[in-house]
Amino acid sequence: MTGDRLVILSCSLQQARRRIDGRKISAHTLMTINKTRRQITFEAARLMYSRQESEYYRAKMRAARIICRGWVKPSLLPTNTEIRDEIQRFAWMHEGESRFSRLREMRLTALSLMLLLRDFRPRLIGSTLTGHIRSGSDIDLHLFSSSLEAIVSCLDEAGHLFDVEHKQVRKHGEQRSFTHIHIHEQFPVELTVYAADQAHYVFRSSITGKPIERASISELEELLQREQPQADLQSEVATVAARIDRFQIYRMLLVPLAQFQQGRKYHPEGDALYHSLQVFELALDELPYDEEFLLAALLHDVGKAIDSENHVAAGLEALEGFISERTAWLIEHHMEAHRIRDGSIGARARRRLQAHPDFETLLLLEECDREGRVAGATVCELDDALEQIREIARLCSEE
Repeated sequence: MTGDRLVILSCSLQQARRRIDGRKISAHTLMTINKTRRQITFEAARLMYSRQESEYYRAKMRAARIICRGWVKPSLLPTNTEIRDEIQRFAWMHEGESRFSRLREMRLTALSLMLLLRDFRPRLIGSTLTGHIRSGSDIDLHLFSSSLEAIVSCLDEAGHLFDVEHKQVRKHGEQRSFTHIHIHEQFPVELTVYAADQAHYVFRSSITGKPIERASISELEELLQREQPQADLQSEVATVAARIDRFQIYRMLLVPLAQFQQGRKYHPEGDALYHSLQVFELALDELPYDEEFLLAALLHDVGKAIDSENHVAAGLEALEGFISERTAWLIEHHMEAHRIRDGSIGARARRRLQAHPDFETLLLLEECDREGRVAGATVCELDDALEQIREIARLCSEE
């Protein structure tokens, strides 16, 4: 049976149904083929849902190697549709009803951006359109313009945070250049910019060769209205457009810290932003999934660029409504924690802090604050730090 199975796995299903070595394939052997195919489908879906693989073909081949412990002819592998349907079963099992509300939020976010960028003939593609979203899925839009600067200016004026990426890809022996704009929102957004004269070009999947499904503004509006006929679509979109992204507030308060030079006696590392990023990196090593603690580490000194004489109160006032009570408490008392460390705090104040359930976390923040003062230390970029916290927040909201 082992020899037959290896031969079968290197043949297509059609070939296998005929003969192998002049012998007809038994019903049992065909059942083995189908079982193997289902196992590959399940494993490929698991790899993609867990974000270990992002492309169907790579997921299939890796799954086949795991299940069959060797190479498998591509014609025996499951189709993209089979894997996609299995991913949806994973999504339903792990996310339940919340997946449907998240899908509508993603589509409303896409529509809001498309209305903002209507001059560039936006088209929605991918899982947000088809409905096959999973944990970490992004919003994919195609834009058509002869001017990248015009798109960037439009996003700037609307207050969006984004990065521009120029990517070189070689396919079928041909070198191609792509321009992507990554917008940092509640849901990650990728804009792909094409030449203005490609708006009516039929884009095809590099894997299946079939035309890529896409929707214009009016088509997406019709889809959303069909889903919930009683909803006030205009009001929903206005709510999404007016929603303040707290991470934009964080960035707005953190950027000026780069210009705030601190006293060399206590801060030999230099500016307050560099210090804050060091504290964040240390906090990430200690409690990598505690969003509130990580925010306290990153934001604890934002008030220095507002009122250096009373930076704690100034920072808390600026952050009011955008951080949790726990994060606010940690920031509010981080200077007192330094006094605990050096023994200068009064007994009554110490007892008051010790009675709080986050006292040990406060001491950990103080430790990170004290050690994050190294000249020349390697730190991540501000946007990378914010994106890491955003991803943690996203994962926690999906649990």
